[in-house]
This record gives sequence, C-alpha cells and structure tokens, in this order.
Amino acid sequence: MAKEQAVEKIEATENEKVKISLIPRFCKGCEICVKLCPTKVLGMDMFTVKVVDVDKCIVCMACELRCPDFAIFVEKKKIEGTKDKAEGE
Repeated sequence: MAKEQAVEKIEATENEKVKISLIPRFCKGCEICVKLCPTKVLGMDMFTVKVVDVDKCIVCMACELRCPDFAIFVEKKKIEGTKDKAEGE
C-alpha cells in the first residue's frame, strides 16, 4: 500500500509585483506579522492571518522574517524587461 503524502493548504494572494502565501495550519494567530507590516497589508480572520490588501505590499519581508511559525512567505515577482541590481545595469 502506498503512503499518502499530506498536502498543505496554501492560500496565495498576488498581483503583478508580489505573491503572498499563507499556510493557515501553521499560523497560531500571534499577530506579529500584522503588527510589523508598515503598510497594513495583513489582518486577522478569526484565529489566523489574512491578506487584506496585497496592492499595498512594499515587499519589505518583515512579516516573513519575523513569523515564528514559518506560516507566511513573500515572493517578489520579477517584472519582464527590468534588471535586478545584482544583474548589473
């Protein structure tokens, strides 16, 4: 009999510049990410975090870096036709 792999439920909200992914099962509702967000992108939905307005995200990564449970991930999208500073000008 084959083992079944558990698939984590991931809620992703995105726009053209950023993708914010949440793993609700990992979130304990401590609100650290909500309080640290300088542009109020995040809010609480009962006991877990939710994305309130993805368009306000400045990709500072404070929420991801400070989450003690690794429940939130922020991914900056590369805009076609632009170069990162690391790639050179």
